[in-house]
Amino acid sequence: MFAGIDEVDWASMEHAYGPADDVPGLLQGLASADPAERETALDGMYGAVHHQGDVYACTLACIPFLFELVVDPAVPDRGSIVELLTSIGGIDLDEDDEEEMDEDEAEGAANYAMAAAAVSAGAGVFFGLLADEDPGVRVSAPLALATLHGNPARVLALLRERLAVEPDQEVRLALVEAAGRVALRHRPLTGQIADWLSRLAAEANPPGLRLAALAQLARCAPQSLPGDVVRMVAGLLRQLRSAPGPADTGSCAPEAHGEPEPPATEAAPVTLIGQLRALSAEENAGRTAPWTADLLRTLHVGLDDRVAERTALLTDQLCSPDPWQRIDAVRMSSGLIRAWRGSYAELVRLVGEQLGADEPALAEAASHVLEELFGLAAPAADALAAQVAADPGSWVKEWASGPPGLGSAVKALARLGDARAVPALAAALERPEVPHDVGFAIGYLGPAARPLAAALRRRLGEVGLDEGAYDRASPLLAGLTALRAGEAAPEVLRVLRGAPEYRGEWLRTAALRALASFGPAAHCAVPELRALVRRPGTAAATEAAEALWAVDGDAGTVLPVLIEGLQAEHAHERRTAASALGRLGEQAAVTAPRLRALLRHEELWLRVDAAIALWEVSGRAEESVPVLLAAWEKNRHVRVRVAECLARMGAAGAGSDAAHVLLAELTSVRRHNAMDGGYGSHDTYEDEKLLALCRRALLGNTGKGPTS
Repeated sequence: MFAGIDEVDWASMEHAYGPADDVPGLLQGLASADPAERETALDGMYGAVHHQGDVYACTLACIPFLFELVVDPAVPDRGSIVELLTSIGGIDLDEDDEEEMDEDEAEGAANYAMAAAAVSAGAGVFFGLLADEDPGVRVSAPLALATLHGNPARVLALLRERLAVEPDQEVRLALVEAAGRVALRHRPLTGQIADWLSRLAAEANPPGLRLAALAQLARCAPQSLPGDVVRMVAGLLRQLRSAPGPADTGSCAPEAHGEPEPPATEAAPVTLIGQLRALSAEENAGRTAPWTADLLRTLHVGLDDRVAERTALLTDQLCSPDPWQRIDAVRMSSGLIRAWRGSYAELVRLVGEQLGADEPALAEAASHVLEELFGLAAPAADALAAQVAADPGSWVKEWASGPPGLGSAVKALARLGDARAVPALAAALERPEVPHDVGFAIGYLGPAARPLAAALRRRLGEVGLDEGAYDRASPLLAGLTALRAGEAAPEVLRVLRGAPEYRGEWLRTAALRALASFGPAAHCAVPELRALVRRPGTAAATEAAEALWAVDGDAGTVLPVLIEGLQAEHAHERRTAASALGRLGEQAAVTAPRLRALLRHEELWLRVDAAIALWEVSGRAEESVPVLLAAWEKNRHVRVRVAECLARMGAAGAGSDAAHVLLAELTSVRRHNAMDGGYGSHDTYEDEKLLALCRRALLGNTGKGPTS
């Protein structure tokens, strides 16, 4: 084994962390009899040689040696090496990717192509691994064949043959998954594979296999799913909960209730792969048929925009007596609601019921989901309030690093504007270190949080104006800003005057925005604000000018400063100035030509803010609306800002371009900001806000108001 490994000039190559002269040791470590050494070697292969999926010259040089390891039955854990080869050789680049590459990316693409060719050329060895004695190898080999082999018809035939004799349940699931992968990669075979999967789902097969077939049907041929797919899946889940027998027969062990049995205590893993394996083991401890969650996720992804069916399936899961099925349903509910618009009241109510579950992981999962839903969490309001009242210890979460934060249930209740969150926020304000997000929570409560103003003011007065001032003061300033608590102007003014150098600009901005929110109640700050606006062209001057206008209404002093701000070097400073001019309205009409010139600026967000401000100072919408609608189409994340303006303009008359855009948004099932593979904590909130604004604009709700 490893013949010729010393003849490779490894030192002349590099991987993610420098010279590749350590690669021979990693390859030899994969063959070690010591499990810890094998794990360290595999971690090094993924961490350096195949870092985040990259393929280097040293990665290519490894391929022949990895094949040697795979075919040697004396090598342990060969399934992980099959997976590594599949990853190295299985990267697909489409034509769009290739068109947008720079020189470095083109070199990487060439490496990917060579890796795919090299691994595919040797992929025939995986056929022999379908019947390997090691179940881990048999689990990995089907997907390797489906991904890499150039004869998909032969692969499919052997997958079907192996399924008929394979005794291990997880391997059988892998064979079905591989068939779905073949269908996705080789569309002429999709119909044949869909027919086979349909028969597997309908015949008297074990429930796990039938569920796997339905999941792959949803993935590769959703149009072939049976009309009663929800009823079928619900029935299969009930069978998986109740059928006795070992997992390799397709049924599950007796149902587990209450807390799962803890795994055996072992030394903490030191490699990333070891940590991931430990997390997976902890997650699956006590579960019956832990692979069910992956199958259901695949099914949901395949069902895509069939929101009603997905909701019905999750509703059934949330009524399961198995707490782990409910945990999976809670998490999948989050993914559904975050990406798709629909009617979720009953689903959310059932998620709220999980807050009182005996299983801590279930209650925690439910609170995290509700935290992200904002107003959509209303059906769970009483459950949230009961949870908050029953567990004061969860009001604030401490972290090993970083400041404390509010507990999920408290945040969810506050984001509903529910006054029952106020006692928890009051307690948080009395802690030695105020949670970093308490001010934002107060912002959602409105007048109900007014009793907290005194505590916010007191704590702000206690903040030391040292290098940690921003971290301590910003949550307090955010709360006072939301409450428009003008009685706190002296405390805010102290912070403005004494802001330290470290993060001082951020702190001054927060203080100025607080003063602006106070309006005339912050009159004591006028001398300080006038002093700041005497330094035009700076970010502080622009913010101070906006605050001075809100406090004193002195357009004569403010206008020159904001005009100067329109010429600032940075686009975000110009945006601040444009928005401030818009708030001056007709008193800033003289700036219309300057704002009009910004409608052609290369920065999209600046064009949008200039267009809104131009309408606000001129009262004429015809120049602004085309700019706003063009931005709407170009960048989905600007839509809330645009819709706010359209709702105030009343520009969406029947048959207008604006009405057409707004109606198209309202009829879309997909959330405007949904992303594959990522999400933001406020995505659902922003999308629901967009929908409300679109409806207002179409109803012709006119009258100028604040833009944010």
